[in-house]
Amino acid sequence: MSIPPTFDPSVPHVVTLGTAGGPRWWQGPAAGRRSGIATAVVVEGKVYLVDCGEGVGTKLVLAGLDIADVRSIFITHLHSDHTIDLPNLVVWGTLALAAQRERQAPIQLVGPGDRGMLPPVSAHVKGIAPTPVGGSAPTPGVRGTLERIVDAYATDLNDRIFDTLRPSPLEWFQPREIVIPDGLDYHPNDNPSPDMAPIEVYRDDLVTVTAVLVQHQPMAPAFAFRFETAQGSVTISGDTAPCDNLVRLARGTDLLLHEAIDLTGIADRYQGEDPAAVEAGMEHHRKAHTTPEQAGTVAASAGARALALHHLVPSTASPDVWNGARKTFDGQFLVPFDLDTIPFGDPRIESSQPGELATATSSL
Repeated sequence: MSIPPTFDPSVPHVVTLGTAGGPRWWQGPAAGRRSGIATAVVVEGKVYLVDCGEGVGTKLVLAGLDIADVRSIFITHLHSDHTIDLPNLVVWGTLALAAQRERQAPIQLVGPGDRGMLPPVSAHVKGIAPTPVGGSAPTPGVRGTLERIVDAYATDLNDRIFDTLRPSPLEWFQPREIVIPDGLDYHPNDNPSPDMAPIEVYRDDLVTVTAVLVQHQPMAPAFAFRFETAQGSVTISGDTAPCDNLVRLARGTDLLLHEAIDLTGIADRYQGEDPAAVEAGMEHHRKAHTTPEQAGTVAASAGARALALHHLVPSTASPDVWNGARKTFDGQFLVPFDLDTIPFGDPRIESSQPGELATATSSL
């Protein structure tokens, strides 16, 4: 785990639990070195988890973070690479929490509500339109997702509830779906990221969390989050194309964690697949994600003090690809590995050497 040499754990910081994006096991050089997207925001020992990619439970343990210290889990959107290990946290996390001597408040699960309708069918479809899954509720939000996780693991959970007197996960995890303000002209298909001011979605004695809708069609709603503390702020983009709402949310932030995609590398990975599926996939990537150069422009426009790229797609791309952000952003620039620590409170980013984490990626 890379920790800056002058790091003070009392300073607010993030731990990049997982830095890979996409619903794939990426092949190539350094395959497996980056696990699924997940970020821990740590303030005075309390943990605010953003997204639950593959391996998040193990990475919490490796980072020395206890699920008993997790106050809230924030889900940027409901693509599987951001939620695939939410069942792990819900089922195994309940067992861990139940073992604590002192009962804590339930963990808040904050994120999108039900989409409300299916996305439009791709223009590249040929023949019969796809058949949706999910029965009468094919687009659940975080509440429906939590309920279905509990239902899916009911055999296991009821065994433990009846035999070893364990609690239901519904006692320990409390969903809180983000309400989109009236008057925005929001529509999941026609206008998923209308211009908006940041809205408050969570507050406690240590952090205030605000959010905006971002541009990640056809996924909707999709959110970015900003965590404001007494000592500094961090903004986490979620998955998005370059977006004015995100610039607005990240204005003057100490640290912007932004997704990044290598479009050339992705196109190469599609070789040999169905041409219609390839074009549909590439069209999605171009309209719903951000290149390193574009991420640098967003950070510069927002006046962010530092930019760190994560949710790297593909996660095994050459480090030189991510350094393209230096062309458009002249602040401190980082490309963290899994389990890197980045302080964002006073003394903030200066406690790590400029480019330290970015240089570390050269060993990939």
